[in-house]
Amino acid sequence: MELRRNIYDKLIEWKKQNTGHVLELQGARQVGKTYILKKFGKENFRNMIYINMAEKSGKDFLRCYEIASEWEPGNPRPESPLHEAFKLYNQTFTDDENTVVIIDEIQESAEVYNQIRPLAREFKAYVIVTGSYLGRTVEREFFLPAGDMDHLTMETLTFDEFLDVFGERELYEKIDLFGGSDSDDYKKLMDYYEVYQKIGGYPAVVVSYAEEKDLNKCYEMVRRLIEIFTNESKRYFTDIIDMNMFQKLFNAIALLMIQEKQGVRDLTAELSKIAYQEDSGRMTKKMLNHAISWLQESHIIGYASKAVDCDYKQIKDNSRYYFLDMGVAYHFLSRTGAPYETIKGLLAENFVYLTLRRRVENAEIAGIAPWFASDEKTKGELDFYARSLLDYKNYGIEVKSTDAAAKTARKLLDNKKLDYLYLLKGDTKGGIAGDNIFTMPLCLADRISFKA
Repeated sequence: MELRRNIYDKLIEWKKQNTGHVLELQGARQVGKTYILKKFGKENFRNMIYINMAEKSGKDFLRCYEIASEWEPGNPRPESPLHEAFKLYNQTFTDDENTVVIIDEIQESAEVYNQIRPLAREFKAYVIVTGSYLGRTVEREFFLPAGDMDHLTMETLTFDEFLDVFGERELYEKIDLFGGSDSDDYKKLMDYYEVYQKIGGYPAVVVSYAEEKDLNKCYEMVRRLIEIFTNESKRYFTDIIDMNMFQKLFNAIALLMIQEKQGVRDLTAELSKIAYQEDSGRMTKKMLNHAISWLQESHIIGYASKAVDCDYKQIKDNSRYYFLDMGVAYHFLSRTGAPYETIKGLLAENFVYLTLRRRVENAEIAGIAPWFASDEKTKGELDFYARSLLDYKNYGIEVKSTDAAAKTARKLLDNKKLDYLYLLKGDTKGGIAGDNIFTMPLCLADRISFKA
């Protein structure tokens, strides 16, 4: 089954822009990076060179580079060893705009990674690099080529990509946001959302559900993916205690998603308490911070920032954590023992976080991560706060809120700290109240407009 991925259009746009930079495609393991890059290469270039540094092709290329770089004192140095290495590796290689070079798992070779700058500056061919765990590149032998790279991030399937598997993307794109379409259509999309929030968007999991409709099998596949990630991450950690951190840390994040709603404010301190016992001496905060950073670099978790008093000039980073796949979020939240209604509400918030994260990456809203906000007068919180870079207005977003729960949001609206308020619910067709309060079906969060 072929999955239509949104990143493909961004790759096409990158090719058109022809910046002369090397493209780094980031993303978690098994989101489909290799598949989409090979498809892109075959369909848009006359010649594609694919090298995987974790496989034999990587060893073969290193051997070619070694031969091309050979030099004896007293003789002229090789002028273009990289060009010669590609010709030795593949006789069809031509350095022109009809050629794309794809180097996969590049983090496995500092020697190749350190050639990114000459690949950008000396080659006419397009060059793309990727790797599941680029955290290794923070090590000293890796030279970070600032200014010579473009970056794109590939996620697990978004909700519209998920719907595309079942032939419902067009419905999603055309349905009225505020109740003007048929009731059965809203229900159909929410039924799909109910599945998506539990199994997430890893391609293999989605394909399995499309073919067999077996939720339990999907849950087991998500569990195995987490296990694979944990085991493979051990290669990048030298301390055995660090190696055993991940399961505790995943569970701690899920627990804090629940506890934080009950009044916890110092998230990192609370995470530390859950993940390790300070008096045991076995795990340190340095280890904890190392593990958190690794999960972020590996695109497993992300963070939200806090806008103090709903002010875009007072932003406190790393104030709340979320999972970057809904299936992973459900896996850990369901193991906390919390009531399903609590879990469902947190999944809804995680879902909206992911939609806002994409808006940040697309430069539609301000910040380097999505924001939530506090209201210092009422001591209340707003689920999400976005300052638009399209119209420079302030937007509040409340997720699955009753009218009573949205009290803080309405206060912020009345006090002119918000220009518009979106209320996202699972049991609504949507509607508009006045000029600035919009109720929308939760599953349509990715279609929120940040331009009045």
